[in-house]
Amino acid sequence: MTSHGPVMPIWSCGGCDLPWPCPTRRRELRAEYADAPVSLALYLGAYLIQAAEDMPWAPAGTLHRRFVGWTRQPPEAQRRGTATVPTETERRQAG
Repeated sequence: MTSHGPVMPIWSCGGCDLPWPCPTRRRELRAEYADAPVSLALYLGAYLIQAAEDMPWAPAGTLHRRFVGWTRQPPEAQRRGTATVPTETERRQAG
């Protein structure tokens, strides 16, 4: 069991006090749901709804990015904080 669970109603991380889900919990969730990305998004969507109820002053877009939006980014992009650029080989294979 992780120590990086949410502390409600402020939605900080119980392990590191960062906004939840923190980077550590995101890595754990990615590993846990590696073969089920839709399930991960649904799981986090439920938390998004709870957080929106607890934090009605928070902008919806901000909460969406925090809880669900990061799940669509490749893990490498999250570490760097930027989007990835496809390699020449990936561009040829896609086109």
